[in-house]
Amino acid sequence: MGQLRTYRNWVKDSDLVSFRAVVKETDLQVRAIGDFRGEALVEIKRCRALLEHYIEQHLEFLVVLEPIDVSEDAPPIVVKMARAAKKAGVGPMAAVAGAIAEDVGRALMKRSAEVIVENGGDIFICTKKPRKVGMFAGNSPFTGKLAIEIAPEDSPLGICTSSGTVGHSLNFGLADAVAVLSSSTALADAAATAVSNIIQTSDDIPAAIKLAQSIDGVAGVVIIIGDKLGVWGQVKLSEVDGHGE
Repeated sequence: MGQLRTYRNWVKDSDLVSFRAVVKETDLQVRAIGDFRGEALVEIKRCRALLEHYIEQHLEFLVVLEPIDVSEDAPPIVVKMARAAKKAGVGPMAAVAGAIAEDVGRALMKRSAEVIVENGGDIFICTKKPRKVGMFAGNSPFTGKLAIEIAPEDSPLGICTSSGTVGHSLNFGLADAVAVLSSSTALADAAATAVSNIIQTSDDIPAAIKLAQSIDGVAGVVIIIGDKLGVWGQVKLSEVDGHGE
């Protein structure tokens, strides 16, 4: 199943039901007002089927590391990923985790007033009360100490994290964590990759923030590299006691 996602054990709130939905490489942790695993699995399979069929016919969509145009009659998830990638200046697969998290989350919103879908550190959240999303940044001292506060009026929201030191995703930078906030989870995912890619040292934080500011649709960014922190936009940070909320 790839990297052990031990950070999933950090969640402390008890007002939502937590369940896991896994189809091949897609491994989601979902929180909702009930166990809607069946509905989540149906949506994951739908998303994957559309993507896999499209990639069979357009292999470049899978491997290209730069934006690529797709026809308007392509599957909606393909169009969403391509548009997000074009705004961020990266390949479309940089948006795949966020796109799936959002599609599953919006499907579950038909059954649940509150939904949190986490896909490898990429999160779609629709909440009716203030919540905190803890930052996982590898060996950085900020790991487990820093959280992003999410207000109900700001959701649904995507919060996606890219890292050059944690995880197996393709990344050309050395940031411990770059978290991007956007109303589009696919865009948050693609933008997090783009911003993270240009960071080699903490001296790159100002340029990385400038890049985040230039991407239409990005609401905020948090950058962590070692003991250095950069923040811009509609981001409210708080300290947490221990891990998670």
